[in-house]
Amino acid sequence: MKKHSYALIGTGAAFWASISIFVNALYEAGFSALEIVFLRVLSAALIMFVYIGLTNRELFNIRFSDTYYFIGTGIFSLVFFNWCYFTTIREASVAIAAILLYTAPIFVLLMSRMVFKERLSSIKIFALTVAVAGCVLISGYLPSGGVLLSTSMLLIGLGSGFGYALYTILGKAALEKYDPMTVITYTFVTATIGLFPISGMGAVITVSHNIDTLFYIFGLGLIPTVLGYVLYTKGLHYVEASKASIIAAVEPVVATTIGISVFNEILSIWQFAGILMILFAVLLAEKENGK
Repeated sequence: MKKHSYALIGTGAAFWASISIFVNALYEAGFSALEIVFLRVLSAALIMFVYIGLTNRELFNIRFSDTYYFIGTGIFSLVFFNWCYFTTIREASVAIAAILLYTAPIFVLLMSRMVFKERLSSIKIFALTVAVAGCVLISGYLPSGGVLLSTSMLLIGLGSGFGYALYTILGKAALEKYDPMTVITYTFVTATIGLFPISGMGAVITVSHNIDTLFYIFGLGLIPTVLGYVLYTKGLHYVEASKASIIAAVEPVVATTIGISVFNEILSIWQFAGILMILFAVLLAEKENGK
């Protein structure tokens, strides 16, 4: 079952990586980063509500006392990490934002030890180190470098990694009580509510006038969001949080592949080395599972 769960996590992360296809199209249509995030979680929430409403309405049932799980996954994870991530992109660079976002496995490793009492094996720590280093190389920031961060920007950038990690930790905890589909649905609902006051309604009004834009909004909600989170969360149900975060590091590998094949980006030798390091880290994580 765990081998199957590894495949679910890796496939979910691969779906996450496809987000650039839809986001670039929406940027060209004139949407801001915050509007795109809002439309992403709104469309995902609508898709999940329709799906569950047609298949199994019992999945809507939750206890009011458990809403803090979904406030955590939706607002403190999705909304918070997206705000930190896009702020870092705006004030620093895409490469630095990506590096700091992928400190998430470090936070997951530490929090999973405290919350779930997961074992910190030497293989797991080594795999984590290799995965994070691989993400740094894929970002293209090293070995050239070139940007110095202020303390506040460093903290905001690290906030994206922390918020990103929170979904794995809080989602894992919520899965002890609820079906993955329930967790995902209410995560998107709370994220939509959290973003509504700061995103504005201009984006929603704009999309209603353009069929092509509606297509990209639906694709954004379905492929990198609903399918990505459904597969990742289902796999997370049976895999340690720390291992799941390492396996999910295949996301920048797939994102880089998409950049090369779809957007004609150039792959440097350092980025290729980063890809190999991440794949090696994933294999190490699987090996640790067999011990």
